[in-house]
Amino acid sequence: MKEYNACGVLFKRAGKVYDFLCDGFEIKVGDNVVVESDKGEDMARVCIAPRNISVPEEQVMKSILRIATEEDLRAKEQNLKDEPKAFEVCKKLSSDAGLDMKLLSAEYCLDRSKITFYFTSEGRVDFRQLVRDLARVFRTRIEMRQIGVRDATKMVGGFGLCGRELCCTNFLRRFDNISIKMAKDQNLIMNPNKISGVCGRLMCCLMFEKEQYDCEGCQCMEGDDIEYIELNDTLDGLIIPEENVINIVDDKGKKNNYKGNKYSKNNK
Repeated sequence: MKEYNACGVLFKRAGKVYDFLCDGFEIKVGDNVVVESDKGEDMARVCIAPRNISVPEEQVMKSILRIATEEDLRAKEQNLKDEPKAFEVCKKLSSDAGLDMKLLSAEYCLDRSKITFYFTSEGRVDFRQLVRDLARVFRTRIEMRQIGVRDATKMVGGFGLCGRELCCTNFLRRFDNISIKMAKDQNLIMNPNKISGVCGRLMCCLMFEKEQYDCEGCQCMEGDDIEYIELNDTLDGLIIPEENVINIVDDKGKKNNYKGNKYSKNNK
């Protein structure tokens, strides 16, 4: 194992956290930085302050290129303005070609050396001619990336049956394996319309209370014998742990303190 000084960055809201070397830079949480990603030069936001991490010997760590300048911020803003136009062009070309695919979004890398188009499809799509047509229009590299329905729903966003913003769009960084057994353990109605999310798969929130129902005798715990379930990354890491205290008053006027992104299983 080797040790590096690295910080965690995000490319998208509620996205996966990636570690990049930050030697030579004074970086703090919330800074915008420019890194070399798989898509090319791109901008990311620091969500975990620099710290020492251990990685396997064979793992290659990438470095932060620079702290984002005003020019980088303007370039990013211009890319965001141009992405809807690229999306419409690709949508029209794919429709004219009769391709069985649902286009979701277009994304420029910071230096505009590549455009990535995300789409879903029930089967394989031959988009070779589409890529050639797009390359002639935009004069840059084109990547067509097919994603699953859960990732598509996370990207598009929306509201769940609870009336709140989708968990996957708001804070979930990864998708856990959800089984129908979780719904049965929680004595939920086995109605697909009640336990399925917008994506058509079982709702991710079935996982949130899984540990409580798996634990024997949890309802008998009193005093200091309390277990906790972690609610990770709900604020994309941009929090100060010492100040992360949320006071909630229930319908009986009782005040409950929630600290460190945890909640008591007895506070259900």
